[in-house]
Amino acid sequence: MSINKVVAGAAAAVSDIQDGATIMFGGFGLCGIPEKCITALVDKGVKDLTCISNNAGVDDFGIGLMLHKKQLKKMIASYVGENAEFERQLLSGELEVELIPQGTLATRCLIAGYGIPFVPVLAGVGTEVAEGKDVVTRNGKEYLIEEAFDADFAIVKAWKGDTMGNLVFKDTARNFNPLMAMAGKVTIAEVEELVQPGELDPNMIHTPGIYVHRIFQGDNYEKRIEQRTVRKVQS
Repeated sequence: MSINKVVAGAAAAVSDIQDGATIMFGGFGLCGIPEKCITALVDKGVKDLTCISNNAGVDDFGIGLMLHKKQLKKMIASYVGENAEFERQLLSGELEVELIPQGTLATRCLIAGYGIPFVPVLAGVGTEVAEGKDVVTRNGKEYLIEEAFDADFAIVKAWKGDTMGNLVFKDTARNFNPLMAMAGKVTIAEVEELVQPGELDPNMIHTPGIYVHRIFQGDNYEKRIEQRTVRKVQS
């Protein structure tokens, strides 16, 4: 018997997310972000959220929409340079921010998914990143002890998925999505195309359905480009 994890849409998928929740958001910049669930959370109006994401999006799209609604209490990210409202809230003290190296962000997602409580890393030793953290020494090198993330929800965006929650990501939109999909207590996936079990090539599945609790098919994705850069035509 197959397991059907399909919900009606974004609003249904995030219906039990309450004030004060800790949420992981997949994506890198504006690439592969769960657009529909972010919009649903803005409409829902939940607040005091802790957000774990590679960055804060831009002012008028993605997580930036939640910032404008003052829904975030804390932002955990590795890069935040494209969002003026984020900068304003940080400098005014309205938003708590934890900046961590990008590789450490990925690793803390990974070990959460694997059930490993902490990991030693080289990145950040001797910097502000190390403040308040345990340090161990091995073979003459110092390592920071980084804790696994403890997220109530992980919200990801995939190219294709089936009703059992198996996911396939496309090209660079894969980014943080598979790592975060493993790491949330409840994982929500929005997909561009939802198919029946057996229609996905098993060799192409990036996230097995065992990690996914809810899935739905979105439509009319904007897929914005954060910084559009093109080469000049060579004569």
